[in-house]
Amino acid sequence: MEEFDFVVVGAGSSGGPIVDRLTAAGRYRVLLLEAGPDDTNRWLSIPLGFARTFLDPEVNWEFVTEPEARLDGRRVYWPCGKVIGGTSAINGMVYIRGLPSDYDAWRQMGNEGWSFDDCLPYFKRLEAYPGGESDLHGGDGPVKITQGEYHGELSASFLAACAEVGLPPIADFNSVAHEGAGLYHATVSNGRRVSTGQAYVGPARRRANCRVETGALVERIDLADGRATGVTYRKDGQSVSVRARCDVVVCAGAVGSPQLLQLSGIGPAALLGGLGIPVARDLPGVGENLQDHWGVRSTYKTWWRVTVNDDINLLHRRLSAIVEYALLRTGPLTANPAFVGAFVRALPQSNSPEAQFQFFPWSTDRNDRGLHLVSGFTILANQSRPESRGHIRITSADPAARPAIVANYLSTDHDRAVTVAAIKFARLLARTTTLSRIVTEELLPGVEAGNDRDFLAHARKEGQSACHPVGTCRMGSDPAAVVDARLRVHGIAGLRVADASIMPTLVSGNTNAACMMIGEKAADLILADAR
Repeated sequence: MEEFDFVVVGAGSSGGPIVDRLTAAGRYRVLLLEAGPDDTNRWLSIPLGFARTFLDPEVNWEFVTEPEARLDGRRVYWPCGKVIGGTSAINGMVYIRGLPSDYDAWRQMGNEGWSFDDCLPYFKRLEAYPGGESDLHGGDGPVKITQGEYHGELSASFLAACAEVGLPPIADFNSVAHEGAGLYHATVSNGRRVSTGQAYVGPARRRANCRVETGALVERIDLADGRATGVTYRKDGQSVSVRARCDVVVCAGAVGSPQLLQLSGIGPAALLGGLGIPVARDLPGVGENLQDHWGVRSTYKTWWRVTVNDDINLLHRRLSAIVEYALLRTGPLTANPAFVGAFVRALPQSNSPEAQFQFFPWSTDRNDRGLHLVSGFTILANQSRPESRGHIRITSADPAARPAIVANYLSTDHDRAVTVAAIKFARLLARTTTLSRIVTEELLPGVEAGNDRDFLAHARKEGQSACHPVGTCRMGSDPAAVVDARLRVHGIAGLRVADASIMPTLVSGNTNAACMMIGEKAADLILADAR
């Protein structure tokens, strides 16, 4: 049985930084296992290619929730990266940390070393901001971050509408200020997506002490006498077992990490026993505490033919965009989905912004149906810090079987109130002088929606996952926690989890930045303990 110092499961937003930092130390031999393929698909590097990879089973797990009780039994689509780079290879590329208070809350829950001041050095270490290093930003990290390279003419109209309703301009959402409207930062540079596959795994795999296996589905964590000794994975129809002299580090995401722990006998004893899986450690919190942002679209038809709909639907515009990208790496194909956005106090009693708005210069009925044939744009609104909690539980001892995902969207009065208020605010923006002069029709929720009941019905019928699931291997010291503040699984030596699943609560914004920070910080914790 082949031995490594560390076995890392998952090459995504957290796994990439970990394998890079561990191999850069020079002392350790590291195996990185990724269930998906290498990141050679051409659409992965083109920013606007997200529209294809969002629905491509070659690089996307394409998870679907169970019927959601508060969504009239709807199943909700959950894209999730299945490729080197993980979801950072197919996401919307928005780079936003969230509020400093998000991380301070983690520390206040008893997780020492996870306040914003503790995490800031790791954000800075991963960042390569064009302005160079400052008190708040890094200048020479592996992840190149820009404030978008293609904004489109509609972005200025959205920002003007925000100013019209009194929202202050924000030059940098990753500074101390957060409430207001501005350009998003994005993991896009020189017309290409910057994933953790490109930024971290690429440099790591060129080192002699790193081995990367793609198409490797991990079936279980191997355990002996209360310790993780290695893993067994399946590749090309064959099962392979490897040993880990130091740690097994699970970075399979908010769905994959609890699934793998449960398959290995670590999780709620009743669930595992009912599936015939021997219980190695009864940890009732594995798979619980699931949180996600619930996004609700407001879409509008416009006479102004400057939308992505027009860039794609009009043959001469499409050909021009392709040629411009091929020759110059500029133009519409360099666009990430949301150029600009806003954070707003949606309820009068709120002390901090609890609703996020992302402006898309395109419109569609559903992501799997293509863009509208008319010019249109979308305002996506979601609650930043939902109270609703769900779970992820395996339904079979078969590693290839999909787990049951229950998000419990809109399950509290507060979540429903914030969501309704956010939809109403999106309409307020659309009816400003700035935007109303270019809008010819409200497609969603439609002018017939006129009261809170109508807006809530719209949220239930048309809402979608914002693709930010977290929390299913929660960090903490209480009986429901799964890992401690050093990301070690309670009661199992030699096993850590480091990814979105360890977040006790969801951050106020897109999650990729936080996941990369978790990977950077986890690497330091792992190396310190190994020494």
